Amino acid sequence: MIEYDLDAIVHPYITEYLREVIPPKEGILRELEAYAKENSVPIVQPETAQLLTVLTQMIRPRRILEIGCAIGYSAILMSESMAEDGSITTVEWDADMTQIARSNIEKAGLSEKIRVVNQDAKELLPTLTGEYDMIFLDGPKAHYIHMLNDCIRLLRKGGILVADNVLYKGMTADEEHVVRRKITIVKRLRHFIAAQMQRKELKSVLLPVGDGVTVAVRM
Repeated sequence: MIEYDLDAIVHPYITEYLREVIPPKEGILRELEAYAKENSVPIVQPETAQLLTVLTQMIRPRRILEIGCAIGYSAILMSESMAEDGSITTVEWDADMTQIARSNIEKAGLSEKIRVVNQDAKELLPTLTGEYDMIFLDGPKAHYIHMLNDCIRLLRKGGILVADNVLYKGMTADEEHVVRRKITIVKRLRHFIAAQMQRKELKSVLLPVGDGVTVAVRM
């Protein structure tokens, strides 16, 4: 079996080049990047962050739903490019992480724009109503498949669904990369990708960006 490879998605020299040409973040986002690195908190990779920025700038969403808030990095990132009257609901199951995210969002002056909900997304999603312009899945990877139907239901026509980490360090694409303890997650991610690609309500693409991203448009 190939050893678990942090650069399994693309060659390391490509990742290095991509990160050289992406403009560095400033202010609170740079602070959160440093905090995440120091405390081993997973946040979106630089290439994925840039993709999120471009997508939000393209559609200027008024309502964004994020699954998996962590320290609030990606929510703050997306808020910079959403509509001026836009808002974000971000869901985080970890109570301690929720408090950190709320503190960071308050520090960024975005408490009125970003609402952090401390709840299991699988339980919350079925209770939500209305339409979202953009949904970002970045929570527990094994749960993506269980949330797909609700994401489609909640996404407006023309809205965008983005799911991060779907290639999962290359394990989703190649059996030789699969670590035994990750087998269930990998199987569910494969199921999610296949199901998403087959749904007639979506036009989807799988991109080798960061740790693998799917982007879909609601038809």
